[in-house]
Amino acid sequence: MAGVPGRLLIVGAVALMAALAFLLGRTTSTQSAPSPTRSPTPTATTSPTVSEIFQQVGPSVVVIRTDDAIGTGVIAADNGTILTANHVIAGAKAITVIFADGTKAQARVASADPDQDIALLTPASLPEILVPAVLGGGAEVGAPVVAIGNPLGLTFSVSSGVVSGLNRASKSDGGDLEGLIQFDASVNPGSSGGPLLDARGLVIGIVVSIADPGKDEAFAGIAFAVPIGTALSGGDGDGDGNGPQI
Repeated sequence: MAGVPGRLLIVGAVALMAALAFLLGRTTSTQSAPSPTRSPTPTATTSPTVSEIFQQVGPSVVVIRTDDAIGTGVIAADNGTILTANHVIAGAKAITVIFADGTKAQARVASADPDQDIALLTPASLPEILVPAVLGGGAEVGAPVVAIGNPLGLTFSVSSGVVSGLNRASKSDGGDLEGLIQFDASVNPGSSGGPLLDARGLVIGIVVSIADPGKDEAFAGIAFAVPIGTALSGGDGDGDGNGPQI
């Protein structure tokens, strides 16, 4: 019987090891199992990306060439009327419009409002497929914006930023402009007349000027646009705000 206690000890040890293995197995199983998580709450459709906005509105943007300058315009109506900055075409003997598909056309000034730096152009011919931009929408400080234009002759360039301020004033060759949208999306000479777009791709303004503290026409992070409501109420040539609605 002397060997019995030894056998009991061995049995006890085996039982203890089995119990430990069982407990360890439970612990390992619990740690490796993923914790249940709540499914994300469905959200509203997200705003389009800058690339998507460019694909959407790019076909509505045109290159404007005059005797010795380049600017930008945006197709603003189904009849092909182009909205641009007045200083882009002021005094030009000839105006050539180049649509996104490469179609070229001569254009005439339908009306202009130098006081608001806004002009409307009528092309002599139109591309096979005409894509007017969607106009409207308001600007809010801090809201994202996208600008499309032809800065320094780099046609159909896109940049993005935010609205930096509202009701700003800026000096221009034609005089002081007031009630402008200030934004920080990069624009340069050649961008004038191009659309300023909100996060949905709606035209909320027409680019007209940049702050130029160095007097070198270099972008300093501050640009200005005429609000689309002002642009659409101008363009009659006498600055009285009773221009054509488009």
